[in-house]
Amino acid sequence: MRHLANLRPQRYGFFRSYQIFPRFFKKKSSRRLKNHYICSRMLYKTRGIVLHSLPYNDNYVIITIYTEEFGRMAYMVASARSRKTSVARALLQPFSVLDLEVEHQNNRDIHRIKEAKSNFIISQIRHQPVKNAIALFLSEVLYRTIQEKEANRALFDFLYRSINWLEIADDGIANFHLTFLLQLASFIGIRPGKKVYRENTYFDLLNGIFSETIPSHPHYLNQSDSIVFARLLRMNYENMALYTFTGRERSVIVRHIIDYFRLHLSDFPEIKSLAVMSSLFE
Repeated sequence: MRHLANLRPQRYGFFRSYQIFPRFFKKKSSRRLKNHYICSRMLYKTRGIVLHSLPYNDNYVIITIYTEEFGRMAYMVASARSRKTSVARALLQPFSVLDLEVEHQNNRDIHRIKEAKSNFIISQIRHQPVKNAIALFLSEVLYRTIQEKEANRALFDFLYRSINWLEIADDGIANFHLTFLLQLASFIGIRPGKKVYRENTYFDLLNGIFSETIPSHPHYLNQSDSIVFARLLRMNYENMALYTFTGRERSVIVRHIIDYFRLHLSDFPEIKSLAVMSSLFE
């Protein structure tokens, strides 16, 4: 009995100590949590391309960036009205190419930018109305298309090179978005088939090939639009200035390309800037 009686004060004494010195125990606990927090977050350097911004509240904005090291990522940034902002508002416009130092924390979908600076200046894209409209349209397409949170260096290099080209190009700008979309299709695995166009054929949007007969489904181009589409497949940034199209042809064909994306990509939504893009060169 004495042995059991002696156990009670010791046990009680432990809980009593917790009650008398709670700060000691809480301090150790908070220290462990702080050390765990520090270990679970890391700083990285990467290049990134701004795709989209969404106001979170009065003080913060969520920026979607396609990064070279991590693929598509979301970052919380203090808004321009906040004194805490460390990222200039001009750097957050679509198609801005940034050198980033970012803080990633485990099990988080939204991370933080510690430092951001411009990789190269996009003054033409920012201030020239046609180039700016193209950048807004294509960045929306990319935001709706690219979902992978993993590095794809080939895709990043294509985007980086394309933005450089849009910035410096003087000729063929009216064809840039068409060339970009068809080249993008290759990187995301939906490039149309290599079957050569023949006279009086129809481009089958569903199967991605030219057909000598009218497809049994409604997703195809008539013969005149198929001719335009066949010409697009031969274009690249170097030769796009050599191809001429009417305003009507550009307007129609860009809608067909978006339809093609929608048929081959799951959950591909409406592109809000498409109407502006369709009317831009009419």
